[in-house]
Amino acid sequence: MTRLTASQLREDMATAINKVAFGGERIVLQRNNKDVAALVPMEDLTLLRELEDRVDLAEIKKALNEPGSNIPWDDIKKELGI
Repeated sequence: MTRLTASQLREDMATAINKVAFGGERIVLQRNNKDVAALVPMEDLTLLRELEDRVDLAEIKKALNEPGSNIPWDDIKKELGI
């Protein structure tokens, strides 16, 4: 996995984006020798979102099975913005 500082990224952002978008590479951005962010292909982001949705759904199912959790479905949808 490639690691770049912000200044390195600024020097050749087009190349970094092409490596990610077309080469499927993941690039970790560093500040003060610490990993702070990442550039990832859209496929990775889609997978991450799907995983987050699965975790959220599992937490919802768990909460609904707890005693006293008889919350109307419409209230749940409204809280989740769906």
